[in-house]
Amino acid sequence: MITMMWWGYSGMSGWGYALMGVSTVLFWGLLAAVIVLATRSASRGVRTGASAPAPEELLAQRFARGEIGSEDYYAGLEVLRARHDHPIGR
Repeated sequence: MITMMWWGYSGMSGWGYALMGVSTVLFWGLLAAVIVLATRSASRGVRTGASAPAPEELLAQRFARGEIGSEDYYAGLEVLRARHDHPIGR
């Protein structure tokens, strides 16, 4: 009967319980981070499959939607076409 009194006692101190709690939180946090990073990586791979539109196409789309006027459109085209003369681009 005396052995039944200690049944289930693991002999773990307060530090053992604290370490167990912290390691459990770290495990689930790490697992969640891995899932989030894997999901982001997979979605980024799908997104980069399509090529990005050229800057001139973006400018034309903004002009077609009415976001910029004709002066801004032609000024933007001039800047885009002249940028290869910039010293940084060489």
